[in-house]
Amino acid sequence: MERGTGVFSEKKREIPIVLKLNKIVMKKYIISALLIILLFPATAIYAQNFKFAHVSDTHIGSGTAEEDLNRTVSDINSQEDLDFVIVTGDITEMGTDEELALAKKTLENLDIPYYVVPGNHDTGWSESGGVSFIREFGYDKFSFEHEGYKFIGCASGPYVRMSDGHIPRDAIVWLDEVLKATPKDQPIIFVNHYPIDNSLDNWFEITERLKKYNTQFAICGHGHRNKAFDFEGIPGIMGRSSLRAKQETGGYNIIEVTEDTANVYERTPGVVTHTAWNSVELGNRKYKMDTDYERPSYKLNDSFPNVQKTWEYHSDANVISTPAVNSGKVIFGNSTGLVEALAEDTGKKIWSFETDGGIFSSPAIFKKDVIFGSGDGNIYSLDSESGKLNWETKTGASVLGSPIVEDGVIYIGGSDGIFRALKAKSGKEIWKFSGLKGPVVSKPLIYQDKVIFGAWDKHLYALNIKTGELEWKWTNGSANRMFSPAMVIPVAADGAIYIVAPDRYISAINAETGKTLWRSNEAKVRESLGISQDRETLYAKTMNDTLVAYKANGANSEITWKKDLKYGYDHVPSMLIEKSNELYFGGRNGVVFSVNPVNKKLNWKYKIDNSMVNTVNVIGDSKLIAATMDGKIVLLEW
Repeated sequence: MERGTGVFSEKKREIPIVLKLNKIVMKKYIISALLIILLFPATAIYAQNFKFAHVSDTHIGSGTAEEDLNRTVSDINSQEDLDFVIVTGDITEMGTDEELALAKKTLENLDIPYYVVPGNHDTGWSESGGVSFIREFGYDKFSFEHEGYKFIGCASGPYVRMSDGHIPRDAIVWLDEVLKATPKDQPIIFVNHYPIDNSLDNWFEITERLKKYNTQFAICGHGHRNKAFDFEGIPGIMGRSSLRAKQETGGYNIIEVTEDTANVYERTPGVVTHTAWNSVELGNRKYKMDTDYERPSYKLNDSFPNVQKTWEYHSDANVISTPAVNSGKVIFGNSTGLVEALAEDTGKKIWSFETDGGIFSSPAIFKKDVIFGSGDGNIYSLDSESGKLNWETKTGASVLGSPIVEDGVIYIGGSDGIFRALKAKSGKEIWKFSGLKGPVVSKPLIYQDKVIFGAWDKHLYALNIKTGELEWKWTNGSANRMFSPAMVIPVAADGAIYIVAPDRYISAINAETGKTLWRSNEAKVRESLGISQDRETLYAKTMNDTLVAYKANGANSEITWKKDLKYGYDHVPSMLIEKSNELYFGGRNGVVFSVNPVNKKLNWKYKIDNSMVNTVNVIGDSKLIAATMDGKIVLLEW
């Protein structure tokens, strides 16, 4: 069995039954097999009856989730005719190490093999950047064969940052290898957390591949309900959550595969298997490849011929950070732990360095060194010229936060509950603050002898830059951890700190005391924030179409202007950067924007991808580096 990047324990391994046949029986068996091959088409050989359970959206860590999943596991163990279990993601509520361990412990009580893929709740707030999921289960994607069918399960994002659903770039690369080794006529059942429609920003990369093969149907979760889909001709089955919601108990589905039909039954644990709510006809699929289905359009680029994409590089995994530029090199890490350096003028790879965990940390430059954190729990310093290791400092957990360097000191937060100050030359610790109750995933701000940052524990912190002692901590008052001020990079002016959190407020905080000066949700902004070079204006994106400017005035919330840019719904934390009196930012669907904040007019917009654009790095008056969730790095010039 091929299981992505890991293997199952012996307990889960399927043991074949070996039949001892005498020569006469063996000869009859061979003749019968040859007759079957001659009389029936190839796909009929694969058609064997079997049943498996489909469990989804268990959300361990929330409400009655643990009890509901235990009841489901016990009920599956009571069924005598189930061969295995497919679990389609969101097994946890927040993707914490504790929740993942509990989910794994519960699923290990199954008496039959199980196969699991992550969902957005397992990865979007993950304190390890997905490392813990892989450590617990041994993989985040799988491929195995059963009764002639090939089951292929893919990972789903977003990873660490808020964005649309996304099949990771490394999973696409892996899928190509799996399909390459799959006979064209072998029936395939595809497994994913999301439906393979435009709830994924790269759904077409999946459907276009699967339609070239004998894909019978696709299984998903995410929607918490039973629903039949059509994914560009591929039948789709969305399964209910195992959570009870407003019912007395939760539930799951049983999928029965016969020679010509797959029947889907909802099962109420300990009570009843209901009448089939969906049936999918099976057979030899021949999908039409020339049908006019929805696809991303890049026509808007024709309207701005003054903007040119000088080069593009596509990494083999997601890039969820801002590349650094130093000595003519563009340096960034990807979600499989690889750091790459490209030539700034050509985009050609110069060197690479491999870590053992995903990199979500935007690298910082100190002289000729590049510094970043990794999901493997280390903070690294590399020589930016050669990519050779200068030093590495081990921490107690993944380091997803981005560093900032000032006066030879690195300031960076991790997932071990600690924020650190290190010597940039050696990586030796100067001080540490151990009071965090959640991971740090963003970049700190240095202002008025304080280092200021947010964490996924509902708080914004201000530490003394010399000693690391707590000066103050601030909260927006929400009991929901998902509204923590963790993702935004704070900005400051005239004695006030400004942040935008997922609660859709912009907040002004007294830099000296940590007291709230004002909070406003008039414009419904979320996580994206910037400040003008003269420190007089704040810029933020609303979640629908509008760029808004506030006066950087700690006394009150004053909106100075708004501009409808018609970018649609947008919730990604791409910060707004002003340089040379022009404003730049990235959007949800791969578009980079340039706006003149003086006349409030759009200079240009340029689409480089269909996935989230990270905060851009403006490296001159007329060029910038942009990176996308899907791992594309581009140099734009205008």
